[in-house]
Amino acid sequence: MFGPRCAHDAIQEKLNVDMHLNSRRAVITGGSRGIGLAIAQALAAEGVHVSICGRSADALGNARASLVEHGMTVHTATCDVGNAEAIEGYIKEAAAALGGIDILVNNASGFGAGDSEEGWAAAIDVDLLGTVRATRAAQPWLVESNQASVIHIASIAGQKASARTAAYGAIKAALIQYTQSQASDMAADGIRVNAIAPGSIDFPGGLWDKRRTDNPALYERTLQSIPFARFGHPEEIADTAVFLASPRAAWITGQTVTVDGGQLLR
Repeated sequence: MFGPRCAHDAIQEKLNVDMHLNSRRAVITGGSRGIGLAIAQALAAEGVHVSICGRSADALGNARASLVEHGMTVHTATCDVGNAEAIEGYIKEAAAALGGIDILVNNASGFGAGDSEEGWAAAIDVDLLGTVRATRAAQPWLVESNQASVIHIASIAGQKASARTAAYGAIKAALIQYTQSQASDMAADGIRVNAIAPGSIDFPGGLWDKRRTDNPALYERTLQSIPFARFGHPEEIADTAVFLASPRAAWITGQTVTVDGGQLLR
């Protein structure tokens, strides 16, 4: 099957595009599946040494197997990103394993659905404070890099009203604003900070894969809201992340790139 990643590889081979990322070192939180894993795979394919964390040892094992095929250094670790000591320890471990950090992708999400105390706590602890703490912990190594890049994975839920995911949307909106503040503060150290706001992304075991069976009406309604009449793929977010991480985006910072197939237009 000629999927998004195959299309990416074919186009890149044809055009011989060099993203100038060879031998850089990237840390991706929540990198054992979905968007996080797709980003790790795309970076490894560009010659980047990668470290990923996640909560499931089994998922990390499967992810590792798909990453080592690229021949780069691969480091994995279980980590609860919502735990301050755990995320700080993981970043230090990853930096030691890779020999430094040039790229940090804050992808982990607690997906705080609804407007409950639990939803708010998950969104704040993982999506927001996890991002703050991971970036703070990685900063000494990012400062040492000559072209450091930080990428936060936000969401279009942070750019509009959200009836079903109030906590998630509000915290992603905060993350978009925080991207601008961080970019301004960290520019003096040569560190670029950007965000990606994905639309509805479907992958095996993901939210929309589950909604296909447990809430088909919502699944169909969401599908009809996307102008291209399909859900996005993790690889399409990964392609954007690779560009933002690369020297080809050297003059881009403080921006949130929406990748949603036009979903916000409706």
